[in-house]
Amino acid sequence: MTKKILMVLTSHDELGNTGQKTGFWVEEFAAPYYAFIDAGAEVTIASPQGGQAPIDPTSKLEDFQTEATDRYDNDAAAQAKISATVKLSSVNESDFDGVFYPGGHGPLWDLTDNTDSISLLESFLNAGKAVATVCHASAALLNVKQASGEFAIKGKAVTGFTNSEEEAVELTEVVPFLLEDELIKRGGEYQKAEDWHAFAVQDGLIITGQNPASSALAAEKLLAQLSA
Repeated sequence: MTKKILMVLTSHDELGNTGQKTGFWVEEFAAPYYAFIDAGAEVTIASPQGGQAPIDPTSKLEDFQTEATDRYDNDAAAQAKISATVKLSSVNESDFDGVFYPGGHGPLWDLTDNTDSISLLESFLNAGKAVATVCHASAALLNVKQASGEFAIKGKAVTGFTNSEEEAVELTEVVPFLLEDELIKRGGEYQKAEDWHAFAVQDGLIITGQNPASSALAAEKLLAQLSA
C-alpha cells in the first residue's frame, strides 16, 4: 500500500517588523519531500492560506544549497505543488498515514495558534499516527493537547531551533518567541545537539528535528514509523 504523507508549510512571509521576507526553509521541505517520494510515498502539500507557499529568500543563498535543494530547483513538478498548495482547512487526517511540518521562521507566526493546524495534529495523534516537525515548525506542537487537556508534548522528548541558534542568526529580538523556551514551558523534555548539527528525536508518535541539518533525519524517522 502506498503511504500517504501530508506536508504542511507556512503561508507567512513577513519577518516581524524588519521589512524582510521569510517563509519556509527550502532545504527543510526538499530533503524530506524527496525522502518520501523516493520511498514511494504519495505527498500532498498544504498551507494555511493555500496557493503559493513563500520560500524564505535566505534559504536560497549559495551557502544553504544541498543536493536536495538542487534537485528541487530542477523539479518543475515539485515547484508546481509549492505554487498550488491545498488549503489546510480542507485536509483531513483520515486521508493520510503521517504528517510532516518543515520549518523556516514563518511557522512561528501562522502555525503556532492556527486552530486548523492544532486540530489536525490532535486528530493525527488521537488516531495513533505519527507527526513530525523540524526546526521552527516544532512551534506547531506548542498548543496541541491530549484528550486529557494536557499539552501533547508534556513529558515528551522534543527538540527545535535552539536559543543559541536564534542568537547566531541575530533574530532573537525579531521572533515572536524563543522556541526552546516555549517547548520547555509546555513541559517538553527539551533536548539538543551542538548548534547546526543534525539531531532528531522521537518519543512515541512525536518526531522533532532541531535545525535545517536535521530535516532528512526527521523524515527518516517518520518513514521508519510508517513502515513499523
